[in-house]
Amino acid sequence: MKKLFFILCTLTTLVTAQTIQNSSWQTVGYIKDDGTVQDGSWKTIGYIKSDGTVQDGSWKTIGYIKSDGTVQDGSWRTIGYIKSDGTIQNGSWSTIGYIKEDGTMQNSSWQTIGYSKEVDKVWAAAAVYFFFFRLN
Repeated sequence: MKKLFFILCTLTTLVTAQTIQNSSWQTVGYIKDDGTVQDGSWKTIGYIKSDGTVQDGSWKTIGYIKSDGTVQDGSWRTIGYIKSDGTIQNGSWSTIGYIKEDGTMQNSSWQTIGYSKEVDKVWAAAAVYFFFFRLN
């Protein structure tokens, strides 16, 4: 009975998590519907709360994503911007990447760095800024 419960819980987790993949289509992480961010081994590495607060796996606030697309670090310093068209900019407004409509994530040279199918653009950008990829 315990095995069945574990399997059902695991399957439920798999169904409610969107996959983050690198440019080779290898899964590097997951973002669950509740904002839990997990690495490729399903270990929780952070949280994206509904108010835009981004926390690490120990619940320490590491950043914020404001409703206007401004991205701030844990000390409220602006480190970038997410535009509604998926453009990702650094704190100096220089474009450092893109998240296309189909979830493809690209660097400033339009080279594909990953995929975030069915992931909200803001959450995908949070993954770029805080967890999985570095665009600088």
